[in-house]
Amino acid sequence: MKKILLLGYNRKQTKLLENIKNFNKNIYLKNYSSKVNFKKVKNFDLIICYGYRHKIGKEILSKYKNKIINLHISYLPYNKGAHPNFWSFADNTPSGVTIHEVNEDLDSGRIIYQKKIDFELLKNRKKT
Repeated sequence: MKKILLLGYNRKQTKLLENIKNFNKNIYLKNYSSKVNFKKVKNFDLIICYGYRHKIGKEILSKYKNKIINLHISYLPYNKGAHPNFWSFADNTPSGVTIHEVNEDLDSGRIIYQKKIDFELLKNRKKT
């Protein structure tokens, strides 16, 4: 059984946890939104960050090299950190999504996958 730790949003904030569990029943899934230490993460096979607001410590990074990924709602390297969609609109920079490995620098790990997404605010809005 694979053990996956999701750091960040909880079950009320995202359907990701439910979707992972439904994808494969042989997964043990745990979720923390608070800051974690090595003792809390040491028995997991993979760590996924999604909406996690804390920096991951060096001890965890060194022991989990290439096993921590971040799901980031921006087209990196643009709009690192919090509220990337807002900054995409405010700064007129590309928007999208990026999945990347986590390293010591903020949103700077090796990119696994990314896609540009053009958000048009009024595209699907009904006229009143």
